Amino acid sequence: MKKRSIMIMAVVAMMLFTLGQTVWAFNDIKNDANEQKIAELKERGILKGDKHDKYNPKGKLSYAEGVSLLVKGFDLNIDHIRFIKEPKATDYFPRLKDNAWYSQAFIIAHLNGIEIPKDVKANDAMTREQFAHHLFKAVQKKGDYAFIEMYMLIEDEADVDKAYMDSIQKLLVSKIAELDNDNKFYPKKAITRGEAAGWLYDAIKFVKETTPIPPQPELPTFDLNLAVTPVNADINKVTVSTQVPHPGYGIRISSIQFEGGQAVINVDTVMPDPDKMYPQVITDVTVSTYVDAAFKPVLPASGGGSDSVSSSAAAQ
Repeated sequence: MKKRSIMIMAVVAMMLFTLGQTVWAFNDIKNDANEQKIAELKERGILKGDKHDKYNPKGKLSYAEGVSLLVKGFDLNIDHIRFIKEPKATDYFPRLKDNAWYSQAFIIAHLNGIEIPKDVKANDAMTREQFAHHLFKAVQKKGDYAFIEMYMLIEDEADVDKAYMDSIQKLLVSKIAELDNDNKFYPKKAITRGEAAGWLYDAIKFVKETTPIPPQPELPTFDLNLAVTPVNADINKVTVSTQVPHPGYGIRISSIQFEGGQAVINVDTVMPDPDKMYPQVITDVTVSTYVDAAFKPVLPASGGGSDSVSSSAAAQ
């Protein structure tokens, strides 16, 4: 009797497993390159098919479908925003409808910085470069991630919109998207529903498995002064000075940009060691470098400092 009960339980378990496989799989994705990813996204409630339980993986992804996919896949929301009046889709996208199934998704995506074209229409086919850009922007909403500084060569790079190139590069480096065997991306080609699901699945996995960069403390800004002292006929010594709240702070020259006849001196703030104690005494700090006398040293226009120079620079 005991053996019979075990047999019955095993059969029931097998039937439930088989039934589960049937329930969670669309009936038109078999042998699709993204079959498993599509099935898992459906199981999570992110993807839905039509009334015949078909997903149409080879079909073109519309903008309405793509935006809704990103909002749902990354659980984007606007719960943290308080509105004076209820926002409408047409406030941001005049060619959309306010009471359509996709309206709220467009509002949420826009207010989360997904950068959707203002003149978009719901049934516009979303291109591969557009989906790549919107997908990367959605990833960025989940955290600040570090990417390998490597430029992927794309054979049809000339066809890529420059505004989308950085997003495409980041997706390629992180292996969320891939080039074909000819190293082509086909940026202007409409992305299929199956491809979009595959990229979305891998992007969600990337976010889940990758630790974001911890937020950095806001750096204080100081009033910088610049002094130029001739060393000889060819070289000038350039000194940047400022006052800091205590001796734990410092400054360093991070780079020099040569623009026309100017040498732009970029300066970074050096933060105090958090494990040390410093006397709260205003301190003068300086840092120096050497520049060809053919260039006029200046501080960046947005640096908030002063380009005033000492009298020793009169020969400049």
